Amino acid sequence: MPAAFPAPCRLSVALLLALSALSAMAQDDPRHVEVKDLDEVVVRATPLPRTAENLTRPVEVLAGTRLDEAKAATLGETVSHLPGVQSSYFGPGVGRPIIRGLDGARVQVLSDGLASGDVSTVSVDHAVSIEPFLADQIEVLKGPSTLLYGSGAIGGAVNVVDGRIPERATATPLQGRAELRAGSGNDERTGMLRLDGTSASGNLVFHLDALHRETGDYDIPGHAESAALREREHGDDDDDHGHEGEGAYGTLPNSFVRTDSAALGVSWVGERGFLGVGASLFNTRYGVPGHAHEDGHDHDDDDHDDEDDHESHADEGVHIVMDQRRYEVRGGLDGLGAFDTLRVKLARTEYTHTEYEGDAIGTVFDNDSTELRAELVHRDWAGWDGAFGLQAWTRDFLAIGDEAFVPASESRDVGLFWIGTRTFGTVDLELGARHDRNRIDVDEDEAIGPSRDFSATSLSAAARWHFGEDLHLSFGLDRAQRSPTAEELYSNGLHVATRSYEFGNPDLRNETANRAEIGLHWHHGPLKFGASVYAVDYRDFIYLADTGVEDGGTPARVWNQADTRFTGGELDLQWTFLDNGTGRWTLRGFGDAVRGRLDGEGTREVSFAVPHGDHFHNYTVDLAQDGNLPRLAPWRAGTELRWEGGQWRAGIGAIRYARQDRVAEYEDETPGYTLVNANLAWHLDTASGRALELFVDGTNLLDEEARPHTSFLRDLAPLPGRSVAAGVRLFF
Repeated sequence: MPAAFPAPCRLSVALLLALSALSAMAQDDPRHVEVKDLDEVVVRATPLPRTAENLTRPVEVLAGTRLDEAKAATLGETVSHLPGVQSSYFGPGVGRPIIRGLDGARVQVLSDGLASGDVSTVSVDHAVSIEPFLADQIEVLKGPSTLLYGSGAIGGAVNVVDGRIPERATATPLQGRAELRAGSGNDERTGMLRLDGTSASGNLVFHLDALHRETGDYDIPGHAESAALREREHGDDDDDHGHEGEGAYGTLPNSFVRTDSAALGVSWVGERGFLGVGASLFNTRYGVPGHAHEDGHDHDDDDHDDEDDHESHADEGVHIVMDQRRYEVRGGLDGLGAFDTLRVKLARTEYTHTEYEGDAIGTVFDNDSTELRAELVHRDWAGWDGAFGLQAWTRDFLAIGDEAFVPASESRDVGLFWIGTRTFGTVDLELGARHDRNRIDVDEDEAIGPSRDFSATSLSAAARWHFGEDLHLSFGLDRAQRSPTAEELYSNGLHVATRSYEFGNPDLRNETANRAEIGLHWHHGPLKFGASVYAVDYRDFIYLADTGVEDGGTPARVWNQADTRFTGGELDLQWTFLDNGTGRWTLRGFGDAVRGRLDGEGTREVSFAVPHGDHFHNYTVDLAQDGNLPRLAPWRAGTELRWEGGQWRAGIGAIRYARQDRVAEYEDETPGYTLVNANLAWHLDTASGRALELFVDGTNLLDEEARPHTSFLRDLAPLPGRSVAAGVRLFF
């Protein structure tokens, strides 16, 4: 697989031709709405229509120009500048949201209210199958969202609203947007087109979108390997200029990305509801930097024969090809007597993820899932407005290959919930309850444990006390449960992505989170201030623990369970200090911090066996039940200056990520770093209703070496160095 792709992008030519034809057809200006106050955006992630300002639970929303400025190649990077939200990193093709220190199987990623259907929770090298460039708005629910979305949302949820199945007629017969962009640091070429239209009768509505992205290997400020790793493995062998020695320098090999995404949706829309169908595809091919498979030659001499098949690819790069096909049916009906609305969503997803070692196929992951969701919103019942919900899903998972560390499994889950709100004077109260039944079936001859059944119950209470129009105080109490995943229960073998052996625990129990949170929101004139503090006590928290064992140079990790306590806080301050003939000037500052500690006593004995051909190396270790959790995001603080004047807008900001020195046992500290970004855009509205926008975005302008503590690749692959992207957006 080449590290870079040719610069010309065939889709770009097609887009330009399409735009030249379509621009003459557009009549009005239904397109781009600049969102001055994101608190006024209606949040789609909850069945009860509420704005971000009125929701009792903590939420962040990206829409309008703020979303345009934040959009990145991965969903995690797109939302990473919101308070309390960071991103995982496994090369430029993989970035999953981390909410308040929690990620993976605790953060649900949604496509307009339904699960994405990928397997990004199985392994840190698996990408999320949602393209943020095609989003209308992105909503981040912080804190337990199990009430709405089940076990996988105990740490929060990220809902991407893309409108791929229309629910209402468009404002004009045809409207849309398009974007072309190119980047310097990785030779990026991206083209995107979206069309929405309504028939002359007003009943038939369609949606069409397409995206193509190509990037080559990206530039880095220095060495691919960290200074600590070079010293540990190679000694201090740099010359005076720092260019020599082991490893890559200046460019990160095997960090390319190529992505294609497309969708078609059609709906019949009437006075009382809609019925629509849609189909979409998502295909991405990306390199895994720092991941030539080196596991074979590191083992003891008596194991060399067992690993010859790995050695043949030891110097070849690893890349991944991911393909997903998704089919959806959605319908809604309004005015049902005692009920306001009924919404039903059904999605079938077929997903394949293939890992290549050079040109040879290493491991194939297949994941077929079906999800049904129904929401019935009722009218005032004894003063309560609320909604009943049903969610059911199935997942058939299969991994094939010598490095398939998770056995095949079939998962089934059914959940029922109710959520209701009521106002008592100046206090808005929200209550909710949910119960789930989950079963995981495995071939017990191949798995390390039996099939399992789980029941999970979640309860939630939240209140918002209005001291006036400008000031309110919010409180939240939750009791949420999460059942273990198949990966946590049954992993057993070499996990190449993390360069480690992983061993599950088939005896894991439900984990239970008890959360308390207090938040303050003040909005007065040019000032807007928000702050929150929270504490979460987990019973039987499930985490991947380092054992201190290295078998042939490869570390062994086990899924363990212990009581844990998370504490943290967030703040966000915005001040429009000048709004006159020179433009609108806004200064923003934000910060967040989270601390996660094991809260048990003593040690827990665990045993595992590392396979070597027809024999095993057996180990027994004691795991401490106290101390810091591994790979926890450090605190950070950021500032941003924005200016809007006439047709222009600009911004510059910096975020300081602190040194992470509160590390787990067997884990190294990670240095801090500062990222400086800037943007500039010129917007022109035409008399015919069309609009043109030219933009320039700069990232990591100080060209600083940045290695996120949350990344398994932090010693092998830093974040990209300085890069400038420029392009054009068209709205019609």
